[in-house]
Amino acid sequence: MGITKTAAKKRAEKLRRELNKIRFEYHVNDREIVSEAVKTSLNHELEQLEEKYPEIITPDSPTQRVAGKPLKGFKKITHKYPGLSLVDVFSEEELYEWENRIKNILIDVQSLEYFAELKIDGLSVYLTYENGLLKHAATRGNGRIGEDVTANVKTIEAVPLKLTKPLSLEARGEVFINFKEFERVNREREKEGLPMYANPRNLAAGTLRQLNPRIVAKRKLDFAVWALNSSEPQTHQEQHELAKKLGFRVESHAKLCQNLTEVIRFLKNWEIKRKKLPYQTDGGVINVNSNKLFTQLGVVGKAPRGAVAWKYSAEQSTTKIIDIKTNVGRTGAITPFAIMEPVKLAGTTVSRATLHNADEIKRKDIRIGDTVIVQKAGDIIPEIIKPLVNLRTGEEKKFTMPKKCPVCGGRVIKPKGEAVARCESKDCFAIEMQRIEHFVSRDAFNIEGLGEKIIEQLVQKGLIVDAADLFKLTEGDLRPLERFADKSAENLIESINNSRRIALNRFIFALGIRHIGAITANQIANYFGSWENFEKATLDEYKEIDGVGDKAAEAISSWFKSEKNKKILAKLKEGGVQVDKIEKTGTRLKDKTFVITGSLADISREEAQQLVRNLGGRATSSVSKKTDYLVAGENPGSKLAKAEKLGIKIISEEDFLAIVRS
Repeated sequence: MGITKTAAKKRAEKLRRELNKIRFEYHVNDREIVSEAVKTSLNHELEQLEEKYPEIITPDSPTQRVAGKPLKGFKKITHKYPGLSLVDVFSEEELYEWENRIKNILIDVQSLEYFAELKIDGLSVYLTYENGLLKHAATRGNGRIGEDVTANVKTIEAVPLKLTKPLSLEARGEVFINFKEFERVNREREKEGLPMYANPRNLAAGTLRQLNPRIVAKRKLDFAVWALNSSEPQTHQEQHELAKKLGFRVESHAKLCQNLTEVIRFLKNWEIKRKKLPYQTDGGVINVNSNKLFTQLGVVGKAPRGAVAWKYSAEQSTTKIIDIKTNVGRTGAITPFAIMEPVKLAGTTVSRATLHNADEIKRKDIRIGDTVIVQKAGDIIPEIIKPLVNLRTGEEKKFTMPKKCPVCGGRVIKPKGEAVARCESKDCFAIEMQRIEHFVSRDAFNIEGLGEKIIEQLVQKGLIVDAADLFKLTEGDLRPLERFADKSAENLIESINNSRRIALNRFIFALGIRHIGAITANQIANYFGSWENFEKATLDEYKEIDGVGDKAAEAISSWFKSEKNKKILAKLKEGGVQVDKIEKTGTRLKDKTFVITGSLADISREEAQQLVRNLGGRATSSVSKKTDYLVAGENPGSKLAKAEKLGIKIISEEDFLAIVRS
């Protein structure tokens, strides 16, 4: 590189300014003003200039983010200001109690402003700047003394090596890692046979304490400021504003609230929405906004009185098993479930959890009376992870599966090679109830207003024997029943009448054939195109369907041979049920998988799914690595967040309709 030292110095200064501008826009303003390739090219040029003339290297140069040599250990740093812990609150009542306590101290203050922000789940780090240059970075440690992690923090692009103003101050914030990078690192570790990190916080903490900064640099750690120890700002809000001007990222969803009502609204609003964020959060932090009042409130123990941490309901907790009981499914499956002391998980109170089968209970060694770890699986289904055996008293009881059906008293058998025990009786009331509930469910006939209690009444009064009898009901049959008035009877009959015409895949699913779920029903419908073709097919033809194994094929064949099922089909025909054929319009979407979430404006979700199938594609209900497109309507829910994490292409309803109608 033929360039003089003077020219190299001027060029290097310009490159640093440009690279710092790129970093500021990306990490502070969430704007990518150039591509990653451009940034890499500029950085490479700067490295070459500094390699030729090492004397032009400055401490704040972007090239100095990665220190080459592994550290022998972490030095200790004493914090200028002590690192305090926040008191946790878990309910609105506790928030108001906190406010009452601080108002009793601030006697002359009539009202308080609060600054509420989401709490990123990472590792607290304190950065010290002198005249705008990063001097050192330390972990919180015990609040007084932390570990010097300066070399590692310099690798984090979100941390400015030089502030936009030559200020001397301390910036406190959170080092964290986003979900996408967390999954990438875990995939690499899995390939290498290394243990995987449990969550993003563990990965961030483990990475920051690596002795080799080059390893740290390979993992894209991030950083967000939540406080500044500086005399300039008068409020906590101004601390955030100044931090952003100085080149830091701050938690962008923070809000100034005029009272606790607004604070609670903010916290509740983000309880669900936070799951769509690219990083992990476990609650919120509420500060008295005025720095003067915050200081005046002082400290109690190791916690400032002027701030508290709101904790969202844990997704994992402990509780005690009171009893283990069983229920009977539509195929006769006897499923054990735990009755637990109520515990709040992911925003809801749960007191029951499925235990799947006796083998699972035995494998986990779960007993009545155990203290157990319970979590929400996918934020929906409560699941018992394991018992805490060290807390046993000796009074716990082992569970044994019943030998008789808990509903009809029929014999319970466990077929060879299967994990599930079943009621052998073909006339079990519980089985028929479950079959009817399945028949009217959303993915089947979708008959609104037919809940468990109403179905139970209809069966007990002899108005229906099976699901097909629903189509002969009249308003006169319903009016005498408990819970029914004229209008509710009319609404239910109207709902039944509206369901007489049904898509082929939904009809197949509604029949409750063993091993045939909603996805397999779709595959069967797409394969045969009409009910008549499906009904007259042979066992070998069933086996040819993609996704239908030998067991499922035999279950279909056996279902059609049953005299009881033949009568049900005849009654459905007599009741005016019409099953639509599938009119395939092409194969353009062959091998493409779509998931549709949220409310669509122009068509229903079911119609959208059928459009995909008509073009040879697959429409599934859950997001996975095999998903090609997520169609996001209004209020898309957790599927959108999962699709973003997996890097799946997300399209609007308008984009989707353009694809299927082009």
